[in-house]
Amino acid sequence: MDLRQLRYFLAIAKEGQVTRAAKKLNMEQPPLSRQLKLMEEELGVMLFDRQGKRMNLTEAGRVLKTKATAILRKVDETLTEIQELDRGVQGVLSIGSVFSCVSLLPEKIAYFREHAPQVTFKILEGDHVVLGDYLENRSIELVVTRLPFESGYDSGRYETLRLPSDPFVMVVPKHRKWLFRQTSFHLKDLATTPLIALKSDKTVQLNEKIVNECRRLGFEPNIVCECSSVSITIALVIAGIGVTILPQSVLSAFSVADIEWFALPDITVQSDVGIIWLKDRYLTKKAQRFIELFKS
Repeated sequence: MDLRQLRYFLAIAKEGQVTRAAKKLNMEQPPLSRQLKLMEEELGVMLFDRQGKRMNLTEAGRVLKTKATAILRKVDETLTEIQELDRGVQGVLSIGSVFSCVSLLPEKIAYFREHAPQVTFKILEGDHVVLGDYLENRSIELVVTRLPFESGYDSGRYETLRLPSDPFVMVVPKHRKWLFRQTSFHLKDLATTPLIALKSDKTVQLNEKIVNECRRLGFEPNIVCECSSVSITIALVIAGIGVTILPQSVLSAFSVADIEWFALPDITVQSDVGIIWLKDRYLTKKAQRFIELFKS
């Protein structure tokens, strides 16, 4: 059994039919069927349960799918590593980021492009769960994110470079007719103020930090809306629905004509930030050098 046959097998497993897999592979159906038969004869097991044209993986087929995916991934990464020895730093660097960390990227990308103009970038935005999937399927190499990274995968799979922590600030609408008029605030001042919480069903720890701080100061926050999107959260603030508490760096992406923010000196926690990548994956030279920019 060779690598070519493994790729054939994975194509059939993905498509569920030999006919569709052959089209994806740009080959005729009979040769592909013969290769599958040779694999099953060599292994002495059936890899698919044939139900008409539909082919479902057997238990042996599911095991082979997992192993073949890992083998071919390692082969591809090895080829990339070897080719980089000759080509140097070039190609596409794919990065994921939560929206609240996007402001950390432009300066680093501009510097990187100045010194490595042959590298282009692909940026994918999403929540922790989406970005975790992107890492797993190799759509991206790195994630710039709030910590802890709540992807749903084992945290032991990741290497993490911790970046400077980000203070929490209170964000209010610029024209706050309904809000108290002072120009400085403490978290305890917000005991009865409507609060918009940044939280999703699966990424909760940033919000929990704020809620726990409120409880430490002796009150339960008056949360009137939970929202998984930073942009929607800010839009609700501008509309006067309530105030929100966010990491300060998030606000560089929004117009100061619509919002203003205030430090909260009685908050004892900050938002942790970091770069995440997979331990078991070869990092391209461009990814390694991009990470180095954050260490200086």
